[in-house]
Amino acid sequence: MSITHDELPLFEVPVHLRAAGPRERHLAAVPEARVQSPRPASSGGVRLTRRGRVALVVLALAVITALMVVFGSGTAATNDAGVVTGTTSVTVQPGETLWSIAGEANPGGDIRDTMGDIVRLNSLVDGETLQMGTTLAVPVYATD
Repeated sequence: MSITHDELPLFEVPVHLRAAGPRERHLAAVPEARVQSPRPASSGGVRLTRRGRVALVVLALAVITALMVVFGSGTAATNDAGVVTGTTSVTVQPGETLWSIAGEANPGGDIRDTMGDIVRLNSLVDGETLQMGTTLAVPVYATD
């Protein structure tokens, strides 16, 4: 492999551009660049590094998690004794619905709330039809 160079034509430098004394820099025609002085360090601001930002996010998540654990519980501890309600077993008969079973279990109460209690107690899926012969646990409500 060979490298060839083409000869460039030589030009004479005009006399008025030739340096009489010490050689001048050819960049003298370029305006001087303005050098900005470095900014003084601000004394009031805080500058976070990447590691500092990560540590701050982790700390915030830890605080949020701790608050959720402390205040997120739906159960409150009190000195009062809890009310224990008993349950009874009901076998689903032909033609019975959850509505009719809830109405018989709590005749004076709200049937929708009673149905919700039965669904939660038996882990039923909303909208699921009851199969004949299924045994359900039904809460026993106090009668007035």
